[in-house]
Amino acid sequence: MPSTRFFFAALIAISLAACSTIGAMSAWLNDQVSFSAPQLQRYLDQRFPREFDKLGGLVSVTLANPRLSLPPGDNRLRLEFDMGMGALGSQGVPNGRLALSAGLRYDATTQGLHLVDPELLQFDVPGTGALLKGGARGVVNSLLAEYARSEPVYRLEPALLDKLPAGRRIGAVDIDEGRVIVRLQ
Repeated sequence: MPSTRFFFAALIAISLAACSTIGAMSAWLNDQVSFSAPQLQRYLDQRFPREFDKLGGLVSVTLANPRLSLPPGDNRLRLEFDMGMGALGSQGVPNGRLALSAGLRYDATTQGLHLVDPELLQFDVPGTGALLKGGARGVVNSLLAEYARSEPVYRLEPALLDKLPAGRRIGAVDIDEGRVIVRLQ
């Protein structure tokens, strides 16, 4: 009787291990792998809050509590932050909100998914209402583009990248039906 229990426990453990390996491999066999919003959210939660100094420390921007969503029927993600701004060495306490939408691309140097063409949707920080009048909105969008070039929204796991079929590389990254789909070339 104990050997039967051991046999079934071992069989279940082997089956579970095989399923996880087959799952990762079958994704690449279909020339794609997909990620959900909660997977990307968990990665972002580990990287925030963050403070960014601009103009040699004259201006400080704090981003906290990232909220990522993949709106149905949209090919762009939505990313929202609590945001604060400080000046002359003071920290920006998050008392406002920043929201943007963007596509995604893969960057081989960071092994991560980066924002593409981020577009500012909302910028509400007390005391900065006049900031977005005139050409200032373009300045904020260019700062978002700079951030998008250097910081991944999600980093692919090395174990998954190690399973890439020989001679294949990552190509397009699409957002479709509430999932991020990474396709092979």
